[in-house]
Amino acid sequence: MKTYQTILTTTLIALAFASCSESKTSESSESEVAAETKEAAEAAESRPSPLMVKEGQIAGKTFKVQYGSPAVKGRELWGDLVPYNVVWRTGANEASYVVLSEDMTVEGKTLPAGKYSLFTIPKETGPWTVIFNSEWDLEHGHFQYDEKNDVLRVEVNPVWEESNQEGLVMDISNPGLIIRWEKLKLPISIN
Repeated sequence: MKTYQTILTTTLIALAFASCSESKTSESSESEVAAETKEAAEAAESRPSPLMVKEGQIAGKTFKVQYGSPAVKGRELWGDLVPYNVVWRTGANEASYVVLSEDMTVEGKTLPAGKYSLFTIPKETGPWTVIFNSEWDLEHGHFQYDEKNDVLRVEVNPVWEESNQEGLVMDISNPGLIIRWEKLKLPISIN
């Protein structure tokens, strides 16, 4: 997966620089662009919480998720690093977001096609609140969150497992999107 992420990140950065380099004067050389691309790829790789992008199919519809993947690093997560009853960006750094190619049903409720930031409200007991918000490009995650932009809120029961997941992962898998971190498994039903 890390190899796929590295290739994807490097490719996206290279494409961005390539499109920018077209507007540069003819004095710009390919070696300068290559050096800039290498620098940007190294910066992306050095993030403490790597940026992850996953894309797949849910019920034959294209679904994408992007998130920062923090590690547990021996820290107390639930109720401490991630407080209970407070909006969490569900990842690290900028807000995590999802992209739906078509309307989908999330926990039995319709979510129109589009791009949404993904937040959760962890609870010590009972279901967690999963939030899809129309403001998806939030560079400071939950610090910029505004409830008035919520498009959909659903309740999802967390599952606490014996195994430990060091780095946060979001998988496009049955029943839709599964978030795992430490001993948490949060299966969000999407179709």
